[in-house]
Amino acid sequence: MVVARDIDTMAELIDEGHVGRRCLDSSSFDIPDLATAYAVQESLTRRRLARGDALVGWKLGYTTEVMRAQMGVDAPNFGPLLASMQVGRALPSTIHPRVEPEIALVLDRDPGPHASAEEVLRCCRSAHLALEVVDSVWWGYRFDLEHNTADGSSAAGFALGGPLPLDIDGTWDVSVVVGPADAFDPGRAVEIPSDATGSASMRAAAESASWLATELASRPTRLAPGDILLTGGLTRAHALPPYRNAVAVARVGHRTTASVSLFGSAA
Repeated sequence: MVVARDIDTMAELIDEGHVGRRCLDSSSFDIPDLATAYAVQESLTRRRLARGDALVGWKLGYTTEVMRAQMGVDAPNFGPLLASMQVGRALPSTIHPRVEPEIALVLDRDPGPHASAEEVLRCCRSAHLALEVVDSVWWGYRFDLEHNTADGSSAAGFALGGPLPLDIDGTWDVSVVVGPADAFDPGRAVEIPSDATGSASMRAAAESASWLATELASRPTRLAPGDILLTGGLTRAHALPPYRNAVAVARVGHRTTASVSLFGSAA
C-alpha cells in the first residue's frame, strides 16, 4: 500500500475524493499530528477557493460529549464553511451525508482570544438554530481526529433557521427528524427517536466560539464580521437516507426552525 505523506498531495486526493464522490482509506494517509492535519486542511481550502468558492465562516466539531462519544474523538476541532455549503434548494453533492442540529452565531466583530461567553455574545449580530450536514471522505466514517481535521472537520452543508435570542442563560430542548419529504406533512405525526433529542445552551455555544477565536488568533485567517459559526452538534449525527426529496428538520419545542432538503437525489 502506498502511503501519502506530502501535504499538498493529500489535500488533492481528499478534494478529488469529494468531487468524485469516492471514499478513501484513511490508513493510506500519513497525518501524524494536528499541525499536519491543519496544514492539509488549509491546502484543501486553498484549492476550493481557487475554484471560485468563498469563506463564509467556521464550523466546530466535537464540542459536545454526545458527538465525541459517537465518533470516538476526544477533543474539539474546526474547519471552514464555504459559500457553496449553504443549502438553498438542494444539498451540495455528498458521499454519505449525516445531519445534526446546532446553534449558529453570526458575528458582528471578532471577539479575540480568551473572550468570556458574555463578551462573545456582545460581538454577535444574531443566533440561529441550524442544521449542519457532515460528510466524510473516509471509508465508513472511520477516522481519528487528525484525519477528520484534514478533511475540513467533515463540513459539507448547512442551513440557518429562524433567530434565537442572544440570551447568555438561554437553554432549549432541541430535536431533529430525518426522513422522506411526505413524512413532514403538517397533518401527519412524526415520531422522534430518543437519540435525536438534545439540549441547546447559548452559554455553551458562546464558549465554543471563544475557543475558536483563541485558536484562530495565532493563524493567518481570523474571524471577521458576518462570519457564521456553527458551534457543535447537539445530538448524534443522523444519516440522510437516499430518498428522493429527503428532508431533515430541527425543532425547538414544536416549532420547526431549520430544514435541509435533498431534492432529486438518487433513490
